Amino acid sequence: MIHSLFLINSSGDIFLEKHWKSVVSRSVCDYFFEAQERATEAENVPPVIPTPHHYLLSVYRHKIFFVAVVQTEVPPLFVIEFLHRVVDTFQDYFGVCSEPVIKDNVVVVYEVLEEMLDNGFPLATESNILKELIKPPTILRTVVNTITGSTNVGDQLPTGQLSVVPWRRTGVKYTNNEAYFDVIEEIDAIIDKSGSTITAEIQGVIDACVKLTGMPDLTLSFMNPRLLDDVSFHPCVRFKRWESERILSFIPPDGNFRLLSYHVSAQNLVAIPVYVKHSISFRDSSSLGRFEITVGPKQTMGKTIEGVTVTSQMPKGVLNMSLTPSQGTHTFDPVTKMLSWDVGKINPQKLPSLKGTMSLQAGASKPDENPTINLQFKIQQLAISGLKVNRLDMYGEKYKPFKGIKYMTKAGKFQVRT
Repeated sequence: MIHSLFLINSSGDIFLEKHWKSVVSRSVCDYFFEAQERATEAENVPPVIPTPHHYLLSVYRHKIFFVAVVQTEVPPLFVIEFLHRVVDTFQDYFGVCSEPVIKDNVVVVYEVLEEMLDNGFPLATESNILKELIKPPTILRTVVNTITGSTNVGDQLPTGQLSVVPWRRTGVKYTNNEAYFDVIEEIDAIIDKSGSTITAEIQGVIDACVKLTGMPDLTLSFMNPRLLDDVSFHPCVRFKRWESERILSFIPPDGNFRLLSYHVSAQNLVAIPVYVKHSISFRDSSSLGRFEITVGPKQTMGKTIEGVTVTSQMPKGVLNMSLTPSQGTHTFDPVTKMLSWDVGKINPQKLPSLKGTMSLQAGASKPDENPTINLQFKIQQLAISGLKVNRLDMYGEKYKPFKGIKYMTKAGKFQVRT
């Protein structure tokens, strides 16, 4: 199935490769580099690239392209999901998934990849099982391995591998029993210049950190489960019970895992939490233009919008910009024509604004279209879809765990047209 994996950095260098079935030449990545050149941004590289003898399937995370090479037709989502699992495993093992960290732990990386695929087919992709097979690196273990020449490979087979719950190891013990759930929603929207919503959808996930002794059985119920559409579950969730009662019933893996991901695409259900007032004008005969934008909260249920950044790709005819922000800092790059404004937190009593003039190329015609404005923001303790957890219950164990639920909304691709 999966023949090879190439890790490519943002400069286009292959810094790690792993082959399972047969060695595939690096030259196969030339097709990927051609597609990368054609794409304006890294995120726009096609996830599936056909070549005369192979298919290249890729994901882009943490400024690294993970490119899998397959020779026969396979379901592309199957390979893409596996690549995401590889990234999540690296993050779980090393804390961060970046080029320097992967290079520093190259031996562990190869050992983990060897266990995750067997002859090109996924074998062990659960973090709990992998950690029993290959011990995560620590400073002490690295020193001992260097002196003794031993490896991070475990002595025994994982206990969960042959059980009916392979995602959870047996004999788990904690002094503090706790279960935390993070409901994180990302809103993608396009707003037209009159302020009307063209498209809006929410991509949501529930990430869990469960540290419970023994073999607990959890049930999680929601106030309004009908909101959830196009749901994808962790294998631990009992799907029959969700279909009949809309309740999540599961024996959780030990540690961090993604319980489910969902999608809310009904236009009327997606509330837009921010608005942008804009006035951008270019005159035909003048070498000056006016620029003014104001950002404000809308439908935030009284919660504060923070971490706001505004970026806009200005037309080529703009030579420079003289702007004054009411709060935060701004930069304009005359070479790339990129305007960036770091707003920070929005105070509803005093809305942040950015005003000033633009210097335009003398004699150049008025730009064909106005620039689009891209927004990034975060809202703590709010799920913009209105999803709320009703209760979390535990069965099968006698102790009382500490339970916590946190909500967060952030911008995905949020674009305002002017």
